[in-house]
Amino acid sequence: MAEKRDYYEVLGVDRNASDEDIKKAFRKCAMQYHPDRNHEPDAADKFKEVNEAYQVLSDPEKRSAYDRYGMAGVGDNPFGSGGAGFSGFDNFGGFGDIFETFFGGAAGGGFRGPQRGNDLAYRLTISFEEACLGCEKEVKIKRKEFCSACSGTGAAPGSSTPKCTECNGAGYVRRVQQSLFGRFTNETVCPTCHGRGTVISEPCRECRGTGKTTVERNLKVTIPAGVVDGVRIQLSGQGDVGDKSAAPGSVIITISVQEHKYFRREDNDIYYDLNLNVAQAALGCEVTVPTLYGDTKLKVPAGTQPESILTLKGKGSQILRRSSKGDMFVVVKVNIPTKLSKEQKDLFDKLGKTLN
Repeated sequence: MAEKRDYYEVLGVDRNASDEDIKKAFRKCAMQYHPDRNHEPDAADKFKEVNEAYQVLSDPEKRSAYDRYGMAGVGDNPFGSGGAGFSGFDNFGGFGDIFETFFGGAAGGGFRGPQRGNDLAYRLTISFEEACLGCEKEVKIKRKEFCSACSGTGAAPGSSTPKCTECNGAGYVRRVQQSLFGRFTNETVCPTCHGRGTVISEPCRECRGTGKTTVERNLKVTIPAGVVDGVRIQLSGQGDVGDKSAAPGSVIITISVQEHKYFRREDNDIYYDLNLNVAQAALGCEVTVPTLYGDTKLKVPAGTQPESILTLKGKGSQILRRSSKGDMFVVVKVNIPTKLSKEQKDLFDKLGKTLN
């Protein structure tokens, strides 16, 4: 498989380009490589490449993931901010609006055929540990499915469905339109049969002629170890059903990670504040500290200074899509007592006189 080009290079902008600059660059490139205007053999591939680049760079979360992780943060990565990556023209936000302005119809100036189902959004909250170590979750969604009573036809069982006379059963009608770039043939959904190709004489009572009903489903989702707050996971084919013979949509799950009572996370490393008294820091000691993998013993050297960092290798978060782990850093906090007994004051006084 050929290596993908840098998205900024595809659109011809620098990495600090504003949203408006990216949008202008996309329009220019899309017009240049649109298959209706450019008949070179590689025009369609370049057109898709431009579309894919804009789909990522126009979305703040996807762009941030791409800037940070490159192609690993988007594209085929099902866990990056960009979901499952480029999924064609039909679901590309803003794409249809641009070409409707220029060509007077859907992207590409033609009838898009059966439409895939809608994507469904779901926000799932998981614990700090679950994000670092991975887990299995079950989510409950409501989605559109084909009506079981009429098998998705929208017609009452046993009723007739004559062929639509408006489109002669094709499901679409063809019109010739004049645009800034010349005459274009535009095929649109038939307004009479709404793309079915047939006319419903008696609607199904269960779905009221729509062919679809809302059903509640429980879906299992695997949360990979190492995810961070805001990551999206795509469950392909689990969204609303689309038109007959079209693919269903997906369920896009956005992960929210709860804060931990003791731990902090930076990339794949975990930070933990260890409170010691003056004597422990000065004399050294062995303490038990919590980790993601259970309690572990840690030796604190004599003379440890405040804000010193002790390292536990491999005790951090699992690294996304890898078998290795980050580290855990124990930050030493030395507690200075604010209230002392008379005996303690005498001892500190004697100690102070012996120290420089």
